[in-house]
Amino acid sequence: QVQLVESGGGLVQPGGSLRLDCAASGFTLEGYAIGWFRQAPGKEREWVSCITDGDARGSYTDPVKGRFTISRDTAKNTVYLQLNGLKPEDPAVYYCAAEYRPGWGTCGTSDIVYDYWGQGTQVTVSS
Repeated sequence: QVQLVESGGGLVQPGGSLRLDCAASGFTLEGYAIGWFRQAPGKEREWVSCITDGDARGSYTDPVKGRFTISRDTAKNTVYLQLNGLKPEDPAVYYCAAEYRPGWGTCGTSDIVYDYWGQGTQVTVSS
């Protein structure tokens, strides 16, 4: 069974950090670009970051640049999103998604291109 499972969400104070994990089972992430999206209550789902397959190059939406870092571990079949300097505007359910896009190309910023999705993990920022 093909699955993506996110973990690592939780409650942190403003300025705090979390690491979100996206673990794949039932398939290998090799050949897949991975995206992270988030959806806050009453808002549309938005793209946060993505990482390419071949050269593991990350891209970020402007509001998180310099604070979030995406990476991947082929051996563990897992992609990570490190969230630093969390702000009151960051709380949301964070989702990872996989798109088959092998090689050293780009990664998608639109949710319609992704094939598989996780169930999401909640990030809450509060003092």
